Amino acid sequence: MRAKKKGKMANRGKAVSAAPTVTPSGKPREALRPGWVLARYPEERADLIAVALGKQPADLVIKGAKVYNPYVGEFHLGDLAVSNGRVAGLGSYEGAIEIEADGAYLLPGFIDSHVHIESSMASPLEFAKCVSAYGTTTVVADPHEIANVSGLDGVKWFLRATENLPINVFVMVPSCVPATSLESGAGSIATYEINRLLREPRVLGLAEMMNFPGVLFGNLEVLAKLNHAPLVDGHAPDLTGPALAAYIGAGITTDHECILPEQAAERLSLGQNVLLRQGTAAKNLLDLLPAVTPMNSRFCQLATDDRHAQELNMGGSINYLVALALRASDVSKETILNMATINAAEHYGLADLGALTPGKIADMALYPDLYDFKPTKVWKAGQLVAENGHSIFSEPAVDDSALRNSVKLPYLAEADLAIRATGSKIRVIGVVPGQIVTENLVLEVPAVKGNYAADPEKDLAKLVVWYRYRDRIIPPAKGFIWGLGLRRGALASTVSHDSHNLVAAGINDGDIIVCARELERLGGGLALALNGQILASLALPLGGLMSDRSVAEIAASLDNLRMKGAELGFSELFDPFMTLAFMSLPVIPSLKLTAEGLVDVEAFDYVPVVFDEESH
Repeated sequence: MRAKKKGKMANRGKAVSAAPTVTPSGKPREALRPGWVLARYPEERADLIAVALGKQPADLVIKGAKVYNPYVGEFHLGDLAVSNGRVAGLGSYEGAIEIEADGAYLLPGFIDSHVHIESSMASPLEFAKCVSAYGTTTVVADPHEIANVSGLDGVKWFLRATENLPINVFVMVPSCVPATSLESGAGSIATYEINRLLREPRVLGLAEMMNFPGVLFGNLEVLAKLNHAPLVDGHAPDLTGPALAAYIGAGITTDHECILPEQAAERLSLGQNVLLRQGTAAKNLLDLLPAVTPMNSRFCQLATDDRHAQELNMGGSINYLVALALRASDVSKETILNMATINAAEHYGLADLGALTPGKIADMALYPDLYDFKPTKVWKAGQLVAENGHSIFSEPAVDDSALRNSVKLPYLAEADLAIRATGSKIRVIGVVPGQIVTENLVLEVPAVKGNYAADPEKDLAKLVVWYRYRDRIIPPAKGFIWGLGLRRGALASTVSHDSHNLVAAGINDGDIIVCARELERLGGGLALALNGQILASLALPLGGLMSDRSVAEIAASLDNLRMKGAELGFSELFDPFMTLAFMSLPVIPSLKLTAEGLVDVEAFDYVPVVFDEESH
């Protein structure tokens, strides 16, 4: 693939930044704005018309490419012309910059329909650099994580931090901060604040409505949040029948929590879009593909939800989902490509995105084949932002000082972690491999010196959650977890959905305390301890959720944590931190531990650790 540069546009092949540029009419324009707000001055429309008619050269021409058209599900061989960041036409064109595609595949930029950028553990800037290099040029983000840490200020920071990036970042306003009354975080967003945020230019609607009990019970405060949102994303695992109909009827338009094809099929039949998710903890894509049919596929989209830096660094984002789906299913490549592009654009009202047809924003990527889906070049609004798997985007990060130093723990003593034995059976959180749902187990656990104790031979570890913010100090919540795979030592994290309190699991209380102290010192992050010493850690100083380093550097630290985790008994194929992160989420069945105590999600109430047989 050879590039030819001609005349005035020769500089566009270089690394780009958000420095102002000038339109043909002499008006200033910021270079990398979200596609849907890219200005269309009359002079620019005139330019595009002239380019399309062959009366003047294009700014950029990708010559001899197989261009995918999602409207008809076909590839067309020809030259794609770009004028002022938009597609002018497909045919035979000349331009100031000409890229010889040599028959490579030119696809619209992929769209991630639902992602928590904070879950990558990278800042929005570093996340964008990484995913753009793999062909994802648009994401619909839910800043729910930073909102739980910093409230409205966290969302405002997120909007600033995603304003000028090599990808379009659209935002769904967090709907449940806190997610329920059964957990406590430092952040909260009231209904009137949601309404204000809905007026922000890049905000599309209301993010996943996790409080489905509140919807079904007709809670007026919950329903008020739905009133002004043009779109509402859903989060309703296990709902079916009349309950699902009621939830959808309240105005919730998507769901990404399906784990079975029957669940997806039911939602699609009721008019709800289904986001097929493949994240780091929840991997549901292949299980759901059998529900996709030629008739309903246009209501299906792809999403990563929560994807760690390691997987982003190694395989990318939506491109990985596309490749996985094509290799492991009989669903046509055209259907898969549409789920990664035009379907999401149409559902979220992004009329300028999702295709490479005249007038659309020229967000696109060039692929040598349709197997690995690793692009050689990626453009955003016609400007080159990545090449051969590497970002060439340059932009300073926004001020993040307000997000730092967010971890404040009480005095830590092993005696505070004791759970007094007052019966022979206790409730235990049961890990379900590859899922974020858990089992509600009742197990017999012998007492040691009058207290319940972890038993590594039975894969039983103690679980502790500390409220970690500065506004108040409360005692740690304690319980047990089965199936984590921990055989010795302890691990801890401040990435703990949704309130992101400090969660730790361990075989002995001393190592749990060591991990907690290390995370307070780092200002948040991940840590492993054994025999009173820290084995490895990763600092996440931005709200206890994100690093300010590159995705590759974060991935290297995570690789080290995984390698060191083998000393605690973990398989290198298992990510204990991602699993641990969901053990405090009381909107996912069945049993969870928040900073306030043990929660039976089905009963939507606290329950004691000790199981009283007489009451059952």
